[in-house]
Amino acid sequence: MIDPPTFPADVLPIERTARLVEDHREELVAFRRDLHAHPELAWQEKRTAERVVERLRGAGLAPHELAGGGLWVDIGPTGGPAVALRADLDALPIADETDDPWRSTVPGVAHACGHDVHTAALVGAGLVLAGLEQSGGLPGRVRLLFQPAEEVMPGGALALLAAGALDGVQHVFCLHCDPGLDVGQIGVRHGPLTGAADALEVRLRGSGGHTSRPHLSQDLTYALGKVVTDLPAVLSRRMDPRAGVSVVWGQVQAGSATNVIPREGRARGTVRMLDSVAWGEVEELIRTVVAQIVAPYEVSADVGYVRGVPPVVNDPGATDVLVEAAREVVGAEHVVTVPQSLGGEDFAWYLEHVPGSMARLGTRTPGGPTYDLHQGDLRVDDRAVAVGAHLLAATALRALAATSR
Repeated sequence: MIDPPTFPADVLPIERTARLVEDHREELVAFRRDLHAHPELAWQEKRTAERVVERLRGAGLAPHELAGGGLWVDIGPTGGPAVALRADLDALPIADETDDPWRSTVPGVAHACGHDVHTAALVGAGLVLAGLEQSGGLPGRVRLLFQPAEEVMPGGALALLAAGALDGVQHVFCLHCDPGLDVGQIGVRHGPLTGAADALEVRLRGSGGHTSRPHLSQDLTYALGKVVTDLPAVLSRRMDPRAGVSVVWGQVQAGSATNVIPREGRARGTVRMLDSVAWGEVEELIRTVVAQIVAPYEVSADVGYVRGVPPVVNDPGATDVLVEAAREVVGAEHVVTVPQSLGGEDFAWYLEHVPGSMARLGTRTPGGPTYDLHQGDLRVDDRAVAVGAHLLAATALRALAATSR
């Protein structure tokens, strides 16, 4: 754990860092808009990675590209303390519904979660840190992690970890867009920030038949409806309510005609919860409950369950470092405590190995509409890119100073 830092004024060159961010502000906005216009799905982020590599090499850095996707780059001296900063590269299979000039040029794919902002901000942080390193301004090494496939379970973080992305790293930090916060605001939280998230599919099979004779067949559609409504209800009574277990369906399919009982149907959704104990118990219980729900209807049930990600639990000491950096960057009055979310984030896998912290980056234009993540109409205020770059760079500097004392 990082001790809460107390620095002399010259340890964190906040004014110089701010000037370097300002020097790159317009470039970073253009970089983000380019990524937004050319989104790529999980494990397909070839162009995105190429653009990142090109810019980092232009700053005199030597990125390490991974065969399966993604990359990392080290800035600063080898040996001694090392801090990692992470961004995600992938987009979502969602149509871009905006009319911005930089809207997606790829049909059915959009950066509807703000990963283009995360990537541009981390590139910006890298440019700032590289500039400081050239004048001997880094007290240690910073590793920038550009990760593929955050939007799929169990997430691309596991691939980077398997490749050694955290070898020699003491702490890891990242940020995530938050359209509920104004640009210039930073959301922080000690302890749990997100929930565990898994993928669930229940597939039912039966003999099928005519809707006039449900008693002579197996009414699969009715049984599927019972699964959709009863499973969440039963879990609310079979698990500790403090765990916050939530089953929400995103897709329910059965049949193609009004007078035909189909032979097959399925429901797909997510299972989310607030703590790791429930995460370890819920799969077995779901399999048992589904079997009990469908038994009276004599249909067969196959449960597909993919364990996704554990909760993101921010380390207290690392979060103290992040909070102090945020106060330097945006002012204490713009650093706010945010509640725990049930959203899943594979940044949690990194925190299983080293302590770290995730911040929320405000992206809403003050006085403007509040958008939602994972929606095609998402818009972010471009000024968030520079704020994010400054926050990441400042956090890395503070963490290095704290760990090298």
